[in-house]
Amino acid sequence: MRDRMIRPEETLGERLVAWLELLGIDTVFGIPGVHTIEMYRGLGQSPVRHLTPRHEQGAGFAADGYARASGRVAAVFVITGPGLTNMLTPMAQAKADSVPMLVVSAVNARPVLDLGEGDLHEVHDSRGMTEHAAVFSHRLSDPGQLPAVLARALAVFEGARPGPVHIEIPRDLFGQRVPAAELQRPVPVAAPAASGAACDRAAEWLAAATRPLIIAGGGAVGGSGAIADLARRLDAPVVMTANARGLLPGGDPLAVSASPSLEAVRALVAESDVVIALGTEIGRTDFDMYDHGDFSVPGRLIRVDIDAAQLHRGAPPAIAMVGDAGDAAGALLARLGPPSAQAAAGAGAARAAATMQAATEEIGPKYRACVDFLDTVRAALPEAPLVGDSTNAIYAGNLLHGLPRPRLWFNAATGYGALGYGLPAAIGAARAIDGPVVCLAGDGGVQFTLTELGLAVEAGLPVILIVWNNRGYGEIARYMDAAKVTRVGVDLVTPDFLAIARAYGAAAVRLESVGALTGILADAARTPGPTVIELDEAMVLGG
Repeated sequence: MRDRMIRPEETLGERLVAWLELLGIDTVFGIPGVHTIEMYRGLGQSPVRHLTPRHEQGAGFAADGYARASGRVAAVFVITGPGLTNMLTPMAQAKADSVPMLVVSAVNARPVLDLGEGDLHEVHDSRGMTEHAAVFSHRLSDPGQLPAVLARALAVFEGARPGPVHIEIPRDLFGQRVPAAELQRPVPVAAPAASGAACDRAAEWLAAATRPLIIAGGGAVGGSGAIADLARRLDAPVVMTANARGLLPGGDPLAVSASPSLEAVRALVAESDVVIALGTEIGRTDFDMYDHGDFSVPGRLIRVDIDAAQLHRGAPPAIAMVGDAGDAAGALLARLGPPSAQAAAGAGAARAAATMQAATEEIGPKYRACVDFLDTVRAALPEAPLVGDSTNAIYAGNLLHGLPRPRLWFNAATGYGALGYGLPAAIGAARAIDGPVVCLAGDGGVQFTLTELGLAVEAGLPVILIVWNNRGYGEIARYMDAAKVTRVGVDLVTPDFLAIARAYGAAAVRLESVGALTGILADAARTPGPTVIELDEAMVLGG
């Protein structure tokens, strides 16, 4: 990555692209419009690759998947008005899960801005609307502001709780000439470090603990090495939320690849005398999926989070530490002496194994069948990210599923919960890793963004879309039945997904038996471009 570049006089739109290149952003997802043509002037000569989704929502979800799979930031270009409002849902999803993305939108020219005179794509106070779904939103009033605003965005991505950043540029600024300049990448911003006094006290508690426990969230995946070392030093099981799966490999003796929503995991938390929660908001969709409302930590709770405001949401800590989870784990490890005799005895592995066994029993036969299905996918393609929408197998995996490393499992079934996420997010992930990605989506949810198959074909990306077909919104139908509400709006006419796939130019296969899945996945991974695999839910769940 270059740290600086010399630029001649050029338009603001061209300068924007040069800045993206300098910041290491290699991908832009966007749909050109008459109001954003000047943003594209520099793209044709730039190494930054532009991918065109079929809807702005697809662009945002793709940028989200790109970031989750790689840890890097992608940009999104959208037009004024409807382009920006279509982006609000993926921005809200990304903000809920602390996923970085840079969103650049046009807005009407300054002389007519917010006058209500019927200009094309006019929307009142677009920046004010967007700032609720972004970490921050800024409207340029002068081209000279661009470097400072981008530096602020980079500071969010590198040194704070990440999320979407929005920059709004009036149409009349894009074509303005900006003088020749040397562009220099902003100085990196380090994440805050937990205070020494808090680390000292936390280390004392952990050293004295007889039944320690680590809970790791999505904010901890960047520090997986240090956290694994801390777990081994303490002989502490590690409970991984859905967004932290793989931080310890599923086969690690201390790995608890199961949700805190499960009673088995809650029992492990309850019997632990010191619990350290790293990089998790302790959010209800992960810690209280069944709406029981009774997650608690009876023992001493140490919380580490890069966002100070988050430390007193969810479960109140006895020690609160602001900082990067991996750095904090390293600082604690440096303060701990040799393992005690009790820690060296290996009781943590037994606690973890008992919890996983109880959790496996607890999820019941249908979810166990789903987990077996996911395990088959994972065995066939061990290094492929598995990206999901809200569907039965994804819910099961969020409850219980181990991975060989982080960034191989993410979905929209926790947090904001936006349907339509899976396919475009898988496309973004495939662009990021330059390899196969599996998307598992229900027949209802995938129809929100099914047209993004066109992007996958166009870009030649090896996305393997598994359509989990129950001919409607199966989860909602079950909720209606349980509540004795007459089914309305949940039994859908579903299209011929394989015919649609072939129409786009994608490979298409119907799965006739779970036993055939391994071979079909292997063939799909070798096929240029995307493959759609359709299965009937009853094949996996029975009935």
